[in-house]
Amino acid sequence: MSAILIVFILSLLCSLLVTPQIGKLGIRLGAIDHPHERKVHTTPIPRIGGVAIFLAFFASLFIVAFLQEGSARFFLSRKILFFGAGALVCFGIGVLDDFKHLSYKIKFPCQIAAASLAFFGGLNINLLVIPSETFHFVPSFIITLLWFVLFINAVNLIDGLDGLAGGICFFASLIMVVLSILRSEHLIAIMYAALSGSILGFMRYNFNPASVFMGDSGSYLLGYLIAGLSILGSQKSQVSAMMLIPLLGMGIPVFDTLLSPIRRFILGKNIFKPDKGHIHHRLVKMGLSTKRTVLIIYGLTLALCLFATVLVNLRDEQAGLFLVLLGAAAVIFTRKLGYFEYIAYDKIYGWFKDISDVAGFTRDRRSFLNIQLEIGGSKNIEELWTHLCEAFEMLNFDLAVFELKPPGWNQPILTKKWAPHTSTFYPPAQKDNILKMELPLTDKEIRAIGKITLEKDLRRNPISHFTLRRVEHLRRTLVNTLGTLVLNYRNSPEISDSMQNRSR
Repeated sequence: MSAILIVFILSLLCSLLVTPQIGKLGIRLGAIDHPHERKVHTTPIPRIGGVAIFLAFFASLFIVAFLQEGSARFFLSRKILFFGAGALVCFGIGVLDDFKHLSYKIKFPCQIAAASLAFFGGLNINLLVIPSETFHFVPSFIITLLWFVLFINAVNLIDGLDGLAGGICFFASLIMVVLSILRSEHLIAIMYAALSGSILGFMRYNFNPASVFMGDSGSYLLGYLIAGLSILGSQKSQVSAMMLIPLLGMGIPVFDTLLSPIRRFILGKNIFKPDKGHIHHRLVKMGLSTKRTVLIIYGLTLALCLFATVLVNLRDEQAGLFLVLLGAAAVIFTRKLGYFEYIAYDKIYGWFKDISDVAGFTRDRRSFLNIQLEIGGSKNIEELWTHLCEAFEMLNFDLAVFELKPPGWNQPILTKKWAPHTSTFYPPAQKDNILKMELPLTDKEIRAIGKITLEKDLRRNPISHFTLRRVEHLRRTLVNTLGTLVLNYRNSPEISDSMQNRSR
């Protein structure tokens, strides 16, 4: 017990002393976070505070390893050495990112490499109880990688307000210190205590108003360490409470990490491109101050930590009820933040209608495709016009005017009008509700050979999701078909005689 307290105090003092010096070093080296549209701060701030957390954590563990009897063997074991090597890789790529702003194409492979080092060192999640190693190696490897990458990026994404990411990680680590002691896992408790102390010392300078940021070096390191320590403290070959508690304790950033790519996908954005749609950004947009937002998320994190602690000590039925309550609370919280506007019924329904129409699943789309094929197979202008009228009727237009005027002709050689509804003669008061479109028709040399004018009374029949797309399909089909038909029609005897008479 004394070793746990000693390592906490050592890491805390080390972090308190080193963080200001690291901040000054960041300014000298140019590792500075400048204000821009995604940032809340208004002045340049050094962003390599993660170096202080790294030094405080490993320095305190190094001291305790040689002061406490039996600790050195644990810290020099294959599992811990590989875990530490992965932490070094994750921390190193974070430091480079703080200086160079690396692409995700570089950062993700490095995160996977760090997680792989931990896995091959012996830190793995095995959800399958299968005797043969051959069968569960691949799923265990994939799940372990996903676990590490999830936590690494969860801390990184939530690190958007002063003290937010550090505070969440501190509370999650602190609760794990207590639970590890209760489970008599003192070496695991020592590592969590070292992490808690190093974060708390850094928080002295990171809480609002912050004088130094942890940067990607800090967020990557914290996410990696919490992910790895949760596996290290779990029972072999199964997911235990020691993994469930950090997962729930880190519930806010984990939830945000899972929701962000879905939100960006729905909005048509790059799922890897940063934005201002995260939970903490939403709370600030709702009118909360930065400090108040951070305190609210702190409160939610503490509640989740306590919830997880209670949950692992309940029977299956009681645990299930608590999980249902947690799910309901998550839905309410998500709705309050306005995330459901992305998945509103009308938007989802319209999206599925578009997908089914483009894929040809709907009967109307197949019928319209059949009309396109008939237009493409028309042998003369009159047959073409008949099929065009069928298309106009299917699209619920009120007026269509078809004109052909080959290149070099001063006037149209053909004009046809389609108006099946009496509402075509619009009263003056209704003219503002008329949709009008004029579609140019060209030949293969992109020369104008005519046009189609369409009108639709939106009061009588509003435009549908697919009308404009089908109109464009119709225009392209018509353009591909018209070339030969116009040439034949222009050279026909009746047209030649008519044009000669007009020229006289």
